[in-house]
Amino acid sequence: MSRARVILLNAALGPLDYRVPHGMTVEPGSIVVAPLGPRQLLGVVWESEHMPSDAEVGDNRLRNLVSVLPVPPLAAPLRRLVEWTADYYLASPASVVRMALASTSALEGAKTIVEYRATGTLPDRLTPQREQAIERIGTTQGLIRELAAIAEVSDAVIRGLVKVGALEAVEVDIDSPFPLPDPAFAAPALSADQRAASGVLVADVAAKAFKPTLLDGVTGSGKTEVYFEAVAEAIRGNRQSLVLLPEIALTEPFLKRFAARFGVQPVAWHSGLRSSQRRRAWRAIASGQALVTVGARSALFLPYANLGLIVVDEAHETSFKQEEGVHYHARDVAVMRGKFEQIPVVLASATPAIETRQQVANGRYAEVKLPGRWGAAEMPSIQALDLIADPAERGRWIAPKLVTAIGETLARREQVLLFLNRRGYAPLTLCRTCGHRFQCPNCTAWMVEHRLVRRLACHHCGHTEPVPRVCPECQNEDTLAAVGPGVERIADEVAALFPDAKTAVVTSDTMWSPAKAAEFVARMEAHDIDIVVGTQLVTKGYHFPNLTLVGVIDADLGLDGGDLRASERTFQQIMQVAGRAGRGAKPGHVFIQTHSPDASVMRALVSGDAEAFYNAETEHRREAGAPPFGRFAGIVISSEDQGAALETARAIGRAAPTHEAMEVYGPAPAPLAMLRGRHRYRLLVHARRAFDVQDMLREWLGGVDWPSKVRVVVDVDPYSFV
Repeated sequence: MSRARVILLNAALGPLDYRVPHGMTVEPGSIVVAPLGPRQLLGVVWESEHMPSDAEVGDNRLRNLVSVLPVPPLAAPLRRLVEWTADYYLASPASVVRMALASTSALEGAKTIVEYRATGTLPDRLTPQREQAIERIGTTQGLIRELAAIAEVSDAVIRGLVKVGALEAVEVDIDSPFPLPDPAFAAPALSADQRAASGVLVADVAAKAFKPTLLDGVTGSGKTEVYFEAVAEAIRGNRQSLVLLPEIALTEPFLKRFAARFGVQPVAWHSGLRSSQRRRAWRAIASGQALVTVGARSALFLPYANLGLIVVDEAHETSFKQEEGVHYHARDVAVMRGKFEQIPVVLASATPAIETRQQVANGRYAEVKLPGRWGAAEMPSIQALDLIADPAERGRWIAPKLVTAIGETLARREQVLLFLNRRGYAPLTLCRTCGHRFQCPNCTAWMVEHRLVRRLACHHCGHTEPVPRVCPECQNEDTLAAVGPGVERIADEVAALFPDAKTAVVTSDTMWSPAKAAEFVARMEAHDIDIVVGTQLVTKGYHFPNLTLVGVIDADLGLDGGDLRASERTFQQIMQVAGRAGRGAKPGHVFIQTHSPDASVMRALVSGDAEAFYNAETEHRREAGAPPFGRFAGIVISSEDQGAALETARAIGRAAPTHEAMEVYGPAPAPLAMLRGRHRYRLLVHARRAFDVQDMLREWLGGVDWPSKVRVVVDVDPYSFV
């Protein structure tokens, strides 16, 4: 090969051709360094027939490749996945390739790296920044820039701590192999239903063929143990498995369960890893040495050498949809990777998405069911509490019947979970005198009070500011009022009602890393926590046998906003949190506080008739032509200049094609009309299922020019409509 087509890691560029110098050998998938102007960029060699170029030039004008990196080439199935993802989600191939090369340090040759850790020695001059750094770093080890990010200080502060001996250098061997899991280490005693289900999945792995399967089991039915047997079969065949989890907080409990079954932990892949950990994991995955990987959605694009199985756990979770960069849905891309790799894909869920259920109904996916809980555990009883007929006391948010149930549960020395999917103390702060409401200066969103840290925070852009003593509008003191409850306010109410109970608030503010999740699990298992007040972080993946009571504080919260999936999401979320109750021998009870006990979703939750609920929701979608029976695509136009954003949105709207198979709505201000200082407008495309939305969008938007200060983002199959 004397000429190579290369995708450079620059989303603004298309494929470029380079000359392969004499003595250099490259092949499709080779990772190379190529010149671009005065710079040198990473890139991947690609087949010309799969990646046409608009910038072809003669051989005499080609520049030489600089080098080929000493790592395995990206395999053909992964290259096909990159092409499909870029085409389907209208992204640049470079943006997708970047996810496959997610650890640039893994491409370097060095075998060791220098990290730093605390020595326990305090410096003589302890400035506030140094004190903050030492406190937040704790026992964490990492690069200077990683420790600075953790401590929220500058690199110079960390270097200063190294100089005075408060931090010490540690040489880390970053290419040491991972211990191998043993499929026979602790084989479980499965029930008859579990044996039947695992037998199907094990046979699928042994067959080495593409087969997507929905593993549909009620909460506590042992889905993890069942698909672990499929993982064991892949290990026996020296093939790799990937398990995708929706939340980083679930990684640590999963690692513990995996180690109990296979003797060692799997390889983890998530945003919380240090640079050296990412490098070691990437190289072990690319070489095939890492037999089992568990990770967040980005793990889907890693260059597995010999993939034999993909499992998407909690496959219904909307967090599998990426909302920044490439707007892919990991559940759907996982199925496509299984197709290109010719391997089975398991979608595990207690509350499968309607899209997945429809694929089963159409015969495209197989289905394996686990109808009952494992062992002596039974499904919890569920009761709706009508907040209109039996409201909480004035100034409180927990209904009397739930308060009584909490007291009885604590008296039995059992644990309680109170669920409210709203972080902070209160979602809105206003002035009782003049009515001033605190709004984010960068977004059209109210500032949320976080009383534990005494800050007002925007949950969209991250802007924070201190809670003021006086109203900024009327200058009156002591007139600011918190409106509505967040988890911190519920925790305060719990402390007032049950002062002797040990309470923990569990949100992304308090459980931001796998280590924090492990600490929470250990405290729950040691019964160092009586009452958990938490958000959706605690609705899935956790198994606490002594947790017998779940209270949903505001079951109607998820029904607001006009989202087409609002009822389905509410049903899934409450069923998942209800599933935390009674997972051991003790019976579980669930109380759902609602203002609409007669709503179809509430009736379905209380009756347990999931099938009737799903059938009704599916018919509503069919009548509306909504997914999975129709298609949506969102177009979001944003700019710091409102006039430029509006004019571009109108220009795109005027250029919209007309076709009997689709409709275009908008442009209109987005529900979140300003985000991070950018004004936003939306158009929504609604099309029939068989209509080629991608080709239409490429042709439509390709004919419209807009200023460089305007950003146009296309979201195919959107999950967020704000």
